[in-house]
Amino acid sequence: MLNYKLYHKGITNNKIINTHAKKNGFLLKIQVSTHYVFFNISPKLRTAILFFSIIFVKRRKVKHKILHVLYQPYKWLFFLPFVAINTFFFGVVAVLVSSLINQRIGSYFGGVIWSRLNAFMTPMFVQVYGRENIQKGRSYVIISNHQSLYDIFLIYGWLGIDIKWIMKKELARIPGIGFGSKKVGHIFLDRSNSRVALESLNEAKRKLVDGTSVVIFPEGTRSKTGQIGAFKKGAFKLALDLDLPILPITISGTRHILPTGTINLRPGKATMTIHKPLEILHHQEENMKDLMTSAREVIASSDSNGDKI
Repeated sequence: MLNYKLYHKGITNNKIINTHAKKNGFLLKIQVSTHYVFFNISPKLRTAILFFSIIFVKRRKVKHKILHVLYQPYKWLFFLPFVAINTFFFGVVAVLVSSLINQRIGSYFGGVIWSRLNAFMTPMFVQVYGRENIQKGRSYVIISNHQSLYDIFLIYGWLGIDIKWIMKKELARIPGIGFGSKKVGHIFLDRSNSRVALESLNEAKRKLVDGTSVVIFPEGTRSKTGQIGAFKKGAFKLALDLDLPILPITISGTRHILPTGTINLRPGKATMTIHKPLEILHHQEENMKDLMTSAREVIASSDSNGDKI
């Protein structure tokens, strides 16, 4: 018996398909599932296939190990110091440009260029689907699954619209971070009392216009497995308060580039799928759970697990 992982259109979980194929004079009866293919063939042919498959798998594993070892000096001696230095540099540039010119251009320098540069140097290879679902000049509450710190590079660098991030109010008190984040226009939400909460929302309304949007990870933490966790209400309440549509995004592959809770960095490929916006016209706080469920189903409809190269 030989186990193979098969990728095939039309095959879904728990579905078994029996088919026949005639090749090289052998009639092969193939049982296909999403995980395994069982070949009922002559013992000699089965042994030969198994032998060459084992060789192929072993050679691939050895190749990956060699590449991993060779990558380590680059990561420690060049890339990590490079990221630290350019993050400080682009942060200063973003603050200066935001103060002297405007926040949108400051975000481009401190967000888009910074992200693309570090992704290129990793390297991270990016594919984006669904750009046509973004309407130019329209603002959104953007929500995405969260796998890795590299999600920030992916969204900032390749989403193609001006974005702000929701910051914890405690960060505003940290020297440097609080000042810089305010200068480039990131949003500090404080719901400690009704007056302060209203001021925070009014500030957000002033900033989220003419296509400038806000990004929130509704899971609240990074997934270690690639599976999408439960959503929290914050992003959806904000969308209702600001009367903005929700733009769901599915990210895949970044967890293989930089797994959560580690510095086990490696090159890889990442995919971002931009889904159609979810309008909030018929939703209120009373039925917000329905909106949360719909958004989670949309994000989960694309594969968020990704594959290593």
